[in-house]
Amino acid sequence: MANPVMFFNIAANGEPVGHIAFELFADRVPKTAENFCALSAGQKGFGYKGSCFHRIIPWFMWYSEKSAGENFVLKHTSAGILSMANTGPNTNGSQFFICTAKTDWLDRKHVVFGQVKEGMNIVEAMERFGSRNGKTSKKIPISDWGQLWGLSPRNLCIWIYIWIFITLHL
Repeated sequence: MANPVMFFNIAANGEPVGHIAFELFADRVPKTAENFCALSAGQKGFGYKGSCFHRIIPWFMWYSEKSAGENFVLKHTSAGILSMANTGPNTNGSQFFICTAKTDWLDRKHVVFGQVKEGMNIVEAMERFGSRNGKTSKKIPISDWGQLWGLSPRNLCIWIYIWIFITLHL
C-alpha cells in the first residue's frame, strides 16, 4: 500500500501563501501516521485546520500548536523532515514540527513520521516570519488540508478527501 500524501494550505495574516504536501511514513511508523491523518481530518474532536504555527525558528524548525510513542528508526537527516514533538518517552500528542535543516541531535528523541514532498519553497518563505526565539511576526494558520493520493493505514481520511473534492467541484 502506498504511503499517504497529505497537504496543508498555509496562510499568513489571512492571506493565502501556498500549500505544503508531505508523505507520511505509514509503512514505518503506522501509529504516528494514522494519528496525524486523523488530526488533519479533525476526527479526534479537534484538528490542525485553523491552528497556527506558533514558533518558527529560521534554519531550524517550525512548531505547530500542541499519541503514543513509536520507534526512532527514521532520522532527522535533512530539511523537510516532519517529526512529533514530545515531553519524553511515549508522550507524542498532536504537536509536530517541520525541520528546516538537518537536526540529527533530535534523533532517538522525536519520532520522524514524514517528509515534505512539495512546497519546500513555502516552508523556506515562511521562515522570514520567524525569529531566533521562535516568535512569529504574523499569524500563520493551516487554512485547509487534504489527501492527494495513497491511503491512510486504516483509510481514516479518504472519505473526507472525497467530500472536499466533491464540494470544491460542484
